[in-house]
Amino acid sequence: MKKILFSVLAVAIVFFAASCDESRLDIPQKGVTAYETFYKTDADAEAALTAAYARFVTYVPGRGNGAIYTPFKACLNNCGDDMYAAGSNFGDNDFMAALDEFRYDSGNEVIGNFYTGLFLANYACNLVIDNFKNGLPEGGVTATTKRAVAEARVMRAYIYFLLTSLWNTPPMIDHVIADGFPYNADKDPDNPMSHTDLYKWIAKECETAAADLDERKSTTDKNGAVKVTKGFAWALQGKALLFAGDAAGAKSALKKVIDSGKYALVPGDKYWQNFHIEGDGNEEKIFEANLDYNAGISAWGGINQRSTWMEANIWNWRSDHFVAGASPQGKYTGGVDGWGGLGVPQWFGDEFFANDGHSYRFDATLIHIDDAVYGMEYNNAEIAALSYEERKTSKLVGIADPQEGLYGQSFWLPFKQLVRSTDAVAKYGTNVRLNNNVIMRYAEVLLLYAEACLQSGDNGQALWAINQIQQRAGSKTISTSVNMDVLKKEKSYEMWLEGCRWLDLVRWGDTSKVAQAGQSVPKLFDKLHRAPKSGEKVTWENGSEANSRFYTVETHAAIDAGWKVGFKAGQHEFFPYPTSVMDKNPNLVQNPGW
Repeated sequence: MKKILFSVLAVAIVFFAASCDESRLDIPQKGVTAYETFYKTDADAEAALTAAYARFVTYVPGRGNGAIYTPFKACLNNCGDDMYAAGSNFGDNDFMAALDEFRYDSGNEVIGNFYTGLFLANYACNLVIDNFKNGLPEGGVTATTKRAVAEARVMRAYIYFLLTSLWNTPPMIDHVIADGFPYNADKDPDNPMSHTDLYKWIAKECETAAADLDERKSTTDKNGAVKVTKGFAWALQGKALLFAGDAAGAKSALKKVIDSGKYALVPGDKYWQNFHIEGDGNEEKIFEANLDYNAGISAWGGINQRSTWMEANIWNWRSDHFVAGASPQGKYTGGVDGWGGLGVPQWFGDEFFANDGHSYRFDATLIHIDDAVYGMEYNNAEIAALSYEERKTSKLVGIADPQEGLYGQSFWLPFKQLVRSTDAVAKYGTNVRLNNNVIMRYAEVLLLYAEACLQSGDNGQALWAINQIQQRAGSKTISTSVNMDVLKKEKSYEMWLEGCRWLDLVRWGDTSKVAQAGQSVPKLFDKLHRAPKSGEKVTWENGSEANSRFYTVETHAAIDAGWKVGFKAGQHEFFPYPTSVMDKNPNLVQNPGW
């Protein structure tokens, strides 16, 4: 699929090219031009905005120049109760597993990379805002400068939504700082802002900026999905107000998105496309980070930093733990191997399936081990010739690793995140997925709106919104009445692995399951390749060995290794500020418990 151009100037991203000194990102310091000749024209405003988009794509949903895995998806998903950070074995990919089991500290690599990356992106936005908020030196305020500043303000607001949600009261840096050290927002001597104040500031920024933003032209306007528009500003405003406890305000803002008519849920049979390249820029996308829009960009010159590089590896199934040459994902993914770093808790898959059945949504999200091993297409001709029933007793397929099986896996395997063969191209390497990173889709707006309606007493509109989600999903459950329990469950199914669950658990106080994180992690085995051992706590997929091939064994590796695991109230609601940042800023006060 041909990727989409931003509506800003399609210029090469030279201003913020990769550098060993990413702490200094303003244009003159990069040797491109001098202040005397830049920040003067509408073209300069467009170029600076393009550079801000590039930083946003790279450091917010992308990988940045730090760790090889995407911090965005790890920080927003790994702490949730609906996944395991798995791998080859306990200790594999441990800097991500530490998040999942709450064994991290202020030196955690993923947390540190994300925090510093967000401020690098914030800096790029501040450059646009500071230099063009008063218009041009000659010519004053123009339509271009107003729009450029508005887009940068909303990108900055989203960055602060993440900072606030994850770090409580981070320093408020709403302009380029020449010197000095910032304070935590709530301890700033000049303008103290609480956690709730920050959410209200985010909402106000979006409300103010919306007046100067373009509106998406229609549901078919692909360019309108990869830039900041009125629709995204209203959606973020509503989300921030909901997090601030202002349900009525959230409802009003979110209704603007709904009433605009510029967005719609894709049909149920196209639900899967939302998470693959076929769905880039579709009617459901309110804002997504456009990865491959510059024809001159190279694999190591930028695309690996913008994309979720190696996400295809870490979250695809553990290929080498299946029978050699018979990983069920091989044909689907185009041969991209996996490291098995994502597992599904049994309770979540069971609850989801009981609610949905084989809906469009469920089948695009999870798959049972039987359907994976017996039902998927294989490249191997001998296996391909076997029927579903024949594969049930064949040793040509299955989980062959006798020691670890599939570590961190239940009888439900994750399917939503698997890279499809069309998601990657040889130009950049087949483990670099190029479908855009979704920041906000219309389904989330409907769910946020439903919650705001419930909290403000409008159950009729809440039911309408939730029914929209259920009906599109093809779910066997269509609610006739709704409450917060129904909302929470629908959101957990619809938005699985999209960065919502962890933040919701914290703000709702639903932390009972994450308090148990790390205490028990399953290994999934195949009795044809490894019989259960004496003393193991075994669970058979169909209740007994007689009618089951696959079984899980309960393990306690983290506890056995001496780790203290699980969410602790008063500490884990927010991440610690990175040690590297604390060491440099004497004004920054660490979050409680760290």
